[in-house]
Amino acid sequence: MKRAAFLILCTILATLFAGLGVWQLERLNWKRALIATVDARLSAPAQDPVVLRPWSDDLAYTKVRVRGVFLHDQETLVLAVTERGAGYWVMTPLVTDAGVVLVNRGFVPSAMRAADAHWRPPGVVSVVGLARVSEPNGAFLRSNAPRERRWYSRDVAAIASTAGLSQPVAPYFIDADATPNPGGYPVGGLTVVRFSNSHLLYAVIWFALAGLALAGAVLVCRQHASRKSAPSG
Repeated sequence: MKRAAFLILCTILATLFAGLGVWQLERLNWKRALIATVDARLSAPAQDPVVLRPWSDDLAYTKVRVRGVFLHDQETLVLAVTERGAGYWVMTPLVTDAGVVLVNRGFVPSAMRAADAHWRPPGVVSVVGLARVSEPNGAFLRSNAPRERRWYSRDVAAIASTAGLSQPVAPYFIDADATPNPGGYPVGGLTVVRFSNSHLLYAVIWFALAGLALAGAVLVCRQHASRKSAPSG
């Protein structure tokens, strides 16, 4: 009975592990397609977006160009940790003919968070950057506190509401590109586009575990066969 139960267990585990391995291979194909899609969007020419279109995944990391006037007196600083160190993202509403879109103009160090410490372009400007999905609620273990003006994520709806924007606001934001600003700040073009892709390794691990489960079953069967064939006496 113990042998039969062990064989059943090995069969169940082998089937489960093999299924997980197949699932990881499917995830691998999906991740490779995603990476190829995003790479194509990053290298494509900038396009003019429908500013107030609903968010969809086909907009993520698309290079866009918008034209309008910044509302610098309603900018929001969001805590940032970048390759340049700790500081803030400068999130500024841009009023376009089709509505308002929040633009992450780039990074400023903590010492330059004051409005007069970084450049604020007047008049009509053209911005090129990447469309990014909103980051609601906050960061890991740190919730946004709009009333205290403490922001840990780029939550478009909450920032727009706190800033008191009366016009319709796009449900996404734009990460400005690396076009230099006078004085050097804010620094744009710091979007991190990185997708972890360990699915092949995980698939190998799951298939290896499936193989071990089957090997255990085979070993038990061989031992049982050896005992039956051994001469008695």
